[in-house]
Amino acid sequence: MSIFPRPTRSVCPICLRNLPAALVRENDGRILLEKHCPDHGPFQVPVWQGLADFDRWILGNEPLAAGNGLHCPNNCGLCTEHESGSCCVLLEVTRRCNLHCRFCFADGGCADSDPSPDTLRDSIREIVRQCGEPLLQFSGGEPTLRDDLPELIHYAKEAGCSYTQVNTNGLRLAQDPDYVRRLVEAGLDIVFLQFDGTEDRIFQTLRGAALLQTKLEAIHVCSDAGLGVTLVPTVVKGVNTRNLGDLVRLAVSLSPAVRGIHFQPVSWFGRVPGLPGDDDRYTLDELMADLSDQAGIPPESFMPSRCDHPLCGFHADFLINPDSTLRPLSSITHSSHSRGCAKENREYVARHWRKPPEEPEPSASKALSDEMDFDTFLYRLRHHSLSLSSMVFQDAMNLNIERLHRCTLHVYDEGKIKPFCAKYLTPIR
Repeated sequence: MSIFPRPTRSVCPICLRNLPAALVRENDGRILLEKHCPDHGPFQVPVWQGLADFDRWILGNEPLAAGNGLHCPNNCGLCTEHESGSCCVLLEVTRRCNLHCRFCFADGGCADSDPSPDTLRDSIREIVRQCGEPLLQFSGGEPTLRDDLPELIHYAKEAGCSYTQVNTNGLRLAQDPDYVRRLVEAGLDIVFLQFDGTEDRIFQTLRGAALLQTKLEAIHVCSDAGLGVTLVPTVVKGVNTRNLGDLVRLAVSLSPAVRGIHFQPVSWFGRVPGLPGDDDRYTLDELMADLSDQAGIPPESFMPSRCDHPLCGFHADFLINPDSTLRPLSSITHSSHSRGCAKENREYVARHWRKPPEEPEPSASKALSDEMDFDTFLYRLRHHSLSLSSMVFQDAMNLNIERLHRCTLHVYDEGKIKPFCAKYLTPIR
């Protein structure tokens, strides 16, 4: 049974004061987050546009308990109220960058020096101590500007990190195959490649340069080195929201080098131009509806994030048939909405985003997906599958502390492990 208004807590987008808030359902099915600051007045922001069944999507998830979240996210670190362990921990290894993107959560390019190797090794040890065996994401800035990144990856593996991932714009990877080889030899598992669309106008608008061919070369170099690549588009209304189907089709054509697409609708923190209006917001159900329309994906293929709160994202898994069509392997119809532990979630990510080892395709492969023999099906499942996922980050307007308490994407910050959206939260006015 749905409960509206659904109580939660948030912050004032101007002063970041912790406030009571509520999710409110409009007559048209839209869901708004509403709150009122004694000093700065009322605020509301759409979090769901009514394009999918909201009650079904959050089935089994209780509202924020009364008395919880009163002090979030001030002085944030994982506390007794936090409900989830660390699936992925992000470590910033530089603030330098070789691009100056209009949209950058970390405001990259604002520094000219890096943390020392000793400082970062200390940070890695502390991450392992606090989080067990996380998937460690090396981020920035642009982490590949560090010549010693391979040594840091090797150290992370020796220290106990289960998997390593680099979050990169791909420029150096495209230009320096020897550097990529060093990353692989050090133990890098996954490349998280900034990739906003299939047209140079999109990159020109978001990144300030025509980068499509460079990005494609980075994928080629990584594939030759045995690295799986996940494409990571920042999705901005009016820029690339009509290009999503083409991006899926490109990913299919680049399989098995490309293992998935991780969509990130733009949020207003870090370096973002202008102030957001309601029409600028791109909600999770809008993303799913556009992917369904543009890529022919059945709506029931999308399932709530298995790691975080249902409103944080989705995942959908597909087998790529020999004729390049997609066969859904996931369905919300069969989902119990159950969450896995952090270890299970890490293994899920690794299984879908790492590139499988080379092996010959069975000779009995059939042309049509429904005629595949079992060996061919297993081969294509390992080598020609595609994972679509998303993460709808929160900013000071739409921060929902119910969601924050379920976050499994964490950031190491001066000895503390912080939820991502708490670490990068900034006033928007």
